[in-house]
Amino acid sequence: MKHLFITALMLAASIAMTFAQSKVYVTREITPESLVRIYESLGVNPEGNVAVKISTGESENTGYLRPAFIKPLVDKVHGTIVECNTAYPGARNTSEAHWKTIREHGFTDIAPVDIMDEEGDMKIDVQDKTHLQYDIVGKHLANYDWMINLAHFKGHQMGGLGGVLKNASIGVASSSGKAYIHSSGKTDNLAQMWGYVSDQDGFVESMAAAAQAVHNFFGNGERIVYIAVMNNMSIDCDCNAHPQKPLIADYGIVASLDPVAVDQACYDIVTQIHNDEHNNTKPLLDRIAQRNGTHIMEWGEKIGLGSRTYEIISID
Repeated sequence: MKHLFITALMLAASIAMTFAQSKVYVTREITPESLVRIYESLGVNPEGNVAVKISTGESENTGYLRPAFIKPLVDKVHGTIVECNTAYPGARNTSEAHWKTIREHGFTDIAPVDIMDEEGDMKIDVQDKTHLQYDIVGKHLANYDWMINLAHFKGHQMGGLGGVLKNASIGVASSSGKAYIHSSGKTDNLAQMWGYVSDQDGFVESMAAAAQAVHNFFGNGERIVYIAVMNNMSIDCDCNAHPQKPLIADYGIVASLDPVAVDQACYDIVTQIHNDEHNNTKPLLDRIAQRNGTHIMEWGEKIGLGSRTYEIISID
């Protein structure tokens, strides 16, 4: 059955031919070993300091990727787990609170961890200046030569969906950078941010622009890879301490050198899941539609970050 489903995805992905196809690797297994295998399928050989960008999770209730699951991959690339502080009150909005959460969630037990904006932030260039004039990221980003963007695919309260593009944009942005993206470039002041969040398309487009800035920072994409784990797919993000219960069975892992293709493939997979006693995709798809979440892939393709046309390659 799973092979028929992957075949259907391959047919769907081959319909549009406007852009050159990106290779998207898929496995139906969600294990530490399959995570390493799908990474290896990308054929890269990182050198120097490698950042593994994850979400450390707002609480134990959230679907963040657990330390035991990611440890073999982090070990393989000799990576440092990296994060930035949040822009809202909670368990990660200050470095002190964030370190407490990081330790409680077990990340310091498996690898070095770096809160990249603990000592401030810096501006990096953006290619698309429709809303942003720069991207404000954690200052420590400059310490890394490579990045493994390791995301948990799920919904998101504001962006509709949270995948690798969100992980690269909001995730790598400092607290001030998060305010700048959420406000579509209107302010980097956390106290003023919520007065400028009515432009939903502007926010989504700003996320795509910020993701492209990070992509370009790593050698115009030559030194960054993208992996999305499709499990615990709540309509809410891991930044929500009390997310809604996932209503979709865990699917697998998706990886590519193209971030737009990864998020597009994950979305397409959800749309093609048959609803039954194990799956109810409607709440997640409704959340994505209500927030115009697919626009991040449309805009990402428009600005040249990646392609929504892809070729599925099963590694199973």
